[in-house]
Amino acid sequence: MKELIRKYRHGIPMVIYLIVYLILFFIVERMTENNYHLVHMKLDDMIPFCEFFVIPYFCWFAYVAGFVLYFIFIDKESYWPMFWFLVTGMTLFLIVSFIYPNGHELRPTEFARDNVFTRMIANLYVTDTATNILPSIHVYNSLGIHIAVRKSERLSKHRTVQIASEILCILIIMSTVFIKQHSMVDVISAFVLAAVMYVLIYVFHVVPKETL
Repeated sequence: MKELIRKYRHGIPMVIYLIVYLILFFIVERMTENNYHLVHMKLDDMIPFCEFFVIPYFCWFAYVAGFVLYFIFIDKESYWPMFWFLVTGMTLFLIVSFIYPNGHELRPTEFARDNVFTRMIANLYVTDTATNILPSIHVYNSLGIHIAVRKSERLSKHRTVQIASEILCILIIMSTVFIKQHSMVDVISAFVLAAVMYVLIYVFHVVPKETL
């Protein structure tokens, strides 16, 4: 047991951070309630609602968790840049949420169709509010994971994995607006933040490759 902890101790900061992040996220959600700044742009009204995109939206959880575990247990060299990429963006998201509570009013009041996908979305709407959405963590973390996949020397030998990651990343990003979970403002801001973090971490290497 001690040997396993020693070998994979670099994964401990991620576990600790996620616990702290979730606590702070629930706190800021309770603080926001109905008092938030409206996030909206005209392009949002041009994007149709499409319930089928709930599938890639939920795939996000497995996509992010699966590759985080992969980098912890298999590819430690790629783990640390990914760690700092994700943690920095999620921390900035919390800061924005505390300083500038935000939300949207894009969700449909009723569904034109009744099927398994619309029921999944209805349940999602109940558990996941339309507040504190800027920038979209769904989009930002998807970009962070895919960048890590593309930058991994190990995974560079597995073209199929990289292509699958790219397709899933694109579908997840699209899903955030097609099921009306996010405004395009959230998506664009996530891309801007991801671009900045990419330059800082993968171009200028402002964080150490190995911390523990």
